[in-house]
Amino acid sequence: MPVNKTPVEEYIERQPVEFQNMLTEMRVQIRTLVPEAEEVFSYQVGCFKHYYMLVGIGVTKNSCSLYTMSPKLVKEMKARLKSEGVKVSGATLHFNPDEPLPVEIIEEIVKKRIQENLDRKNARK
Repeated sequence: MPVNKTPVEEYIERQPVEFQNMLTEMRVQIRTLVPEAEEVFSYQVGCFKHYYMLVGIGVTKNSCSLYTMSPKLVKEMKARLKSEGVKVSGATLHFNPDEPLPVEIIEEIVKKRIQENLDRKNARK
């Protein structure tokens, strides 16, 4: 019987092989932090939804990307990201798959995005 894959797993499989391990590692880390997140394909990347869009993972020609979907958060973390040598473009972090983002940065971003989404959800009540 075929195994049903999530949209993010399918997205990862379509990417060049040199990016697949890093994307899979990020997916596992995000799923560990927020197991109830829905995996969707949106904005042409693999995304995780927790009430609203949480974060996305993807690739460009030469790098892996973490889409924070929060320009405000990236602005708040700018100094730290710069000190870690992370390339930033808008609300997206780009990095070489051989030089991954520190696990702590991904964790911090996901946790802060969860809180932003909860705050947004609660503000609508």
